[in-house]
Amino acid sequence: MKFFTLSLLTSLFFAQPILAKQLPITPEQQASFTPQEVIDALLEGNKRFQAGKTTDLNIKASIAEASKGQHPKAVILSCLDSRVPVELVFDQAIGDIFVGRVAGNVENEDQLGSMEFATKVAGAKVVMVLGHESCGAVKGACDGVKMGNLTALLEKIQPAVDAVEGHEGNRTSANPEFVAEVIEVNVEKTVEDIRASSPVLAEMEKAGEILIVGAVYSLQDGSVTLLD
Repeated sequence: MKFFTLSLLTSLFFAQPILAKQLPITPEQQASFTPQEVIDALLEGNKRFQAGKTTDLNIKASIAEASKGQHPKAVILSCLDSRVPVELVFDQAIGDIFVGRVAGNVENEDQLGSMEFATKVAGAKVVMVLGHESCGAVKGACDGVKMGNLTALLEKIQPAVDAVEGHEGNRTSANPEFVAEVIEVNVEKTVEDIRASSPVLAEMEKAGEILIVGAVYSLQDGSVTLLD
């Protein structure tokens, strides 16, 4: 009896990681999600990431399953910054989210087209613009940096720089409070620009099919904060 009990407990203990492993989203699961449920799931994943308790993934099984098709629940436009690994930040598996990356998390026709594909064609329920603390692109825009093709990219952030009021005499990257405000405004403006520049996405949001939201990632503690 003792041997049976010990064997059962041992098998259950070692089975836990296997039970925790996650496979890609199925078409049925994707169809059942509401946009708000997707946002809630992303934020719950971020809490697991912060706590260091991310999902134990079966990578080989995930690759094999994802090769049959993809049914992501969200598309996230993030900065290029190497310190913001989007899938890890939200504890998402292979095939769970689309990720577009560009310095300063600004939109252009390529990103907009990708978002339209991700939502209208592939069924994603959320479009998120994810900025982050101490963004180098935002700092460059605050300082008026000019360098090759980077110049045109930073010009897309300039409206956010101009929109932040105050900080007279110290409107540069040397002022962390100013930079933090510009980072938030840049995310908010990108969300506004997405709605204004993509009738497809704007109509989907109006119909309740998707939500378009902005958020900021903290380099200090790994948290993601949604912006109003």
